[in-house]
Amino acid sequence: MREADRMNWNPLLREQITAHWSTQLRDRLEGLTDDEYFWEPAPGCWSVRPRGTSTAPVQAGSGSMTIDFAMPQPEPAPVTTIAWRLGHVIVGILATRNALHFGRTPTDYQSFEYAPGAKEALAQLDEEYATWVAGVESLGEAGLARPCGEAEGPFAEQPMAALVLNIHRELIHHLSEVCLLRDLHLHTRTRPEAN
Repeated sequence: MREADRMNWNPLLREQITAHWSTQLRDRLEGLTDDEYFWEPAPGCWSVRPRGTSTAPVQAGSGSMTIDFAMPQPEPAPVTTIAWRLGHVIVGILATRNALHFGRTPTDYQSFEYAPGAKEALAQLDEEYATWVAGVESLGEAGLARPCGEAEGPFAEQPMAALVLNIHRELIHHLSEVCLLRDLHLHTRTRPEAN
């Protein structure tokens, strides 16, 4: 096969997430308020809370805020707030993978310093997203084909392209949930009463 006929997958994989980010997602997160960020739409929600105020079995985080967890996760799992979902995306989906594969300082749920408010969380999200996209670009075509490596446990032999696709699915999935929670907050908490 001629070089000119080869498909360049790296730009296509990056466009999968950058197009979603720039046309459907990031603008929907603009103006996120602390009221929305911490809103608990159901009793017993998991959230990000000031240290020492959670009743969750596991309270992870290194700073003034902690994120709620339980091991094993209860069935059914509690509803989670926007703060929790953003914390999960920032740390569990992006920052840990950025550390494992793209040179970010190592982090995990226990060592991460969670944002005390919406503005700070969005700044963390933007930073980790930018690191991820630049990291994927740095893989080039050859890097997408190499195995993920032992850092990915049972998926060590899977190509990096499989990891990239999985992370993009996770981002689309969880950040869509954040947008839905914003919609619910708008229509149940801030909507003027009908006369």
